[in-house]
Amino acid sequence: MTDNILTIKNLSKEFDDNKVVNNISLEVKKGQIIGIIGRNGSGKTVFLKMIVGLYIPTSGEIDYHGYNIVDDYGILIDTGFLDNETGFNNLKLLAILKNQIDDQEIYDILKYVKLDPNNETKYKNYSTGMKQKLKLAQALMEDPKILILDEPFNGMDKESVHFFRNCLLDLKSKGKTIIITSHYQEDIDTLCDQVYEMTDGQLKLFEKPY
Repeated sequence: MTDNILTIKNLSKEFDDNKVVNNISLEVKKGQIIGIIGRNGSGKTVFLKMIVGLYIPTSGEIDYHGYNIVDDYGILIDTGFLDNETGFNNLKLLAILKNQIDDQEIYDILKYVKLDPNNETKYKNYSTGMKQKLKLAQALMEDPKILILDEPFNGMDKESVHFFRNCLLDLKSKGKTIIITSHYQEDIDTLCDQVYEMTDGQLKLFEKPY
């Protein structure tokens, strides 16, 4: 019996004859942190958006091994919040869709990511780091089994980056499976069981120098 939580076979995506993701295969096991590094425009975000169902692959297949994108996946991909709502209200509106958590749990997850639940600042006036923290809170708030995190450290100060690295290691210790991308290798090098490099839409195992 496989312990894979996700199996990807020969996945490709084209836009107007431009192959952005090119024949990627990947196996992800339960409880792993998988890192994907690569420059901006290398295809990382498109690849993740196919995994979570935001893009339909041109070819290839994804086997979720019985896990459900809606219920089992927490996603940090820049899909947008409501500019004129507070962080708390943005999360509450999203939580209503599943009706699985209450206001106290939203308060708790905001505190966990170092945001003030009572802050009346509108999302449009958040700093980049605050926006990243809110996205992470949204990804975590319903206790998903699998986390898909696209460039989660962008715009964060060193203290916040250190905190979130420890947060992800803690989540791994609790059995979460995490796929994380960055264009900075140092962001994820110490976190990951395996690191892959994406170049021109192709993925290859990155050999660590230690």
